[in-house]
Amino acid sequence: MSSPRTLLLAAALAAPFAAMAIQDCELNGQSVNPANGSTTAGKTGLMRCKDRDSGELQREQELKNGVFMGIVRYYGKGQLIKEHSVNANGNVEGRAREFSPTGQVLREATYVNGSERGLVRSFHPNGQLRRASFYAEAGGEQASVEFNESGQLSALRCGDRPMLAPAADDAKLCGFGGRASEVELFDTRGTLRTRAVWASGKRQRSENLYDNGKPSAQEEITGSQRTERRFSAEGVKRTEIVWLLTERGGIRQVEQAFSETGTLVREQRWNATGEPVSDKSFFLNGQPRSQSVYSGSGESRTLENTTFHDNGQRASLGRYSAPPRGRQMPAGTHQRFDDKGTLVAESVYDAKGRVTRERAWDEAGKLQRDDEVFEDGSRKAFAK
Repeated sequence: MSSPRTLLLAAALAAPFAAMAIQDCELNGQSVNPANGSTTAGKTGLMRCKDRDSGELQREQELKNGVFMGIVRYYGKGQLIKEHSVNANGNVEGRAREFSPTGQVLREATYVNGSERGLVRSFHPNGQLRRASFYAEAGGEQASVEFNESGQLSALRCGDRPMLAPAADDAKLCGFGGRASEVELFDTRGTLRTRAVWASGKRQRSENLYDNGKPSAQEEITGSQRTERRFSAEGVKRTEIVWLLTERGGIRQVEQAFSETGTLVREQRWNATGEPVSDKSFFLNGQPRSQSVYSGSGESRTLENTTFHDNGQRASLGRYSAPPRGRQMPAGTHQRFDDKGTLVAESVYDAKGRVTRERAWDEAGKLQRDDEVFEDGSRKAFAK
């Protein structure tokens, strides 16, 4: 016996099919069934299909010698809503258009064997241009521009040359002709969201804005360097990243993080090949918190790490081996200091990163402990 849940699911799945309209089609005054090839074999003309219940025209489709080829039109409530042509392969060919119930063109494009080619335009119901884009034979969409219903620019993607005329003046918008262009982008409500500068089809600078008009993000390109910044809603800079631009992509060079009040709390640096150079952090009072500095190269690469008390005095100092693809291991002598800068403890590591000796001093600098440490963690006083 079927459960109520199963019956409900079956009913839900069946409902769309039950609601589908049945169409009656005719060609040259004769009844045909487009799903049955024998009724259309060898025939030429315009097939017209109507809803059986309402009698409203639903579809028109051209046949040539029994092949669906040529114009295709779809209707809704007696109004043309979509038209295009297909080739012998059944792919869209030539001009294609879509319409609103009032007859306003909503989209128009040109196709070559099923692929969009050249200028493609879509429109708001009020007739205002919504989007224009350009498709090349290879590479797909190359450039595009978008507008809100009020005609304000809302998005821009530039190509390597002007492509969008006469739909949009991307020669001017994208800064071609040796003169940079300052562009403002608005959302659907007409609120300014982005300011950008374009030159020769490349975006040189952009700034995104919060609802209150303060910057949320900035991006700037100067030569081979790109700088990205992020801000809080109060306008305080929270992060800044500098990239080195190469043919193979961007290589991070500097990354900074800031507190809610704008105080620098961390700064990381990399070299031109992307290897880390340094990593510094800071207390909110501006004093250094930690500092890691890399040196050497390859398997000989090392890291020296220093931590600090919030009064600026060193808290610890240690060195590590830092090979590119291996784990970091402590090496040599590591020291710890009190907030007056006095050495209070020391650990010595062997070439395998194991501690072999530990010493401790009191505030007066008197040695309190000097232990030899063994592999199993046991220890004894170091031989004098």
